[in-house]
Amino acid sequence: MKVINDLLDYNGLKIVQDDTYFNFSLDSVLLPNFVRINKNTKTILDLGTGNAPIPMILSTLTNAKIYGIELQKEVYNLAIESLKINKLENRIEIINDNIKNLDNYFSPNSFDVIVTNPPYFKYNEKSNINDVIQKTIARHEKEITLAEIVSIAKKFLNNNGTFAMVHRTDRLIEVIEEFRKNNIEPKRIRLIYPKFGEESNMFLIEGRKNGNTGLKILPPLIVHNNDGEYTDEVKKMFKERG
Repeated sequence: MKVINDLLDYNGLKIVQDDTYFNFSLDSVLLPNFVRINKNTKTILDLGTGNAPIPMILSTLTNAKIYGIELQKEVYNLAIESLKINKLENRIEIINDNIKNLDNYFSPNSFDVIVTNPPYFKYNEKSNINDVIQKTIARHEKEITLAEIVSIAKKFLNNNGTFAMVHRTDRLIEVIEEFRKNNIEPKRIRLIYPKFGEESNMFLIEGRKNGNTGLKILPPLIVHNNDGEYTDEVKKMFKERG
């Protein structure tokens, strides 16, 4: 069922969703609040943008031109609707195509920053998949793998450009290996914990294309207090920065 929701407290932004497919999650809030963007950032690309929560949140944090690419037509249509409602068509451009076809739209070395909230799970015939194909594609590497995503990021990042990702902690080593294989040097990692005292289940990572070595492990990000409420840090991410 399609609904129009508030995009948290981001300057009255609205987001069109349909739970038949896949609604955006907290991961898509943490990532744009993690990646470093400065006044020299002119172009940003979100790989697998879904219904465009990351580009819309980023639009409140930067004046850069933001692009997203989304394979699934149904989900792409939700993103386009959201952009029209929020009058963001001039700030954000969404492409309906496979990430592997970026060559048809951009030249190599086109972006200062690339971000992605990719499918988290490897895909094979025994994968525990959802009956709704759109949810399967969003959650599983059915259409594109982690290795392919990082390789594409390398190709389209400017020299010294920034690549940031959110992913599951059980794939942290694999992610670091793919970054370094593609000359994207990990610079910052932040582990995400559901609650105090629990194991990390997610992480945020930022790397720099052809960057120097030097990794910083940031303080832990705790999502919930023991009473189930979001921590103050997460609550602050739900609001536009004044």
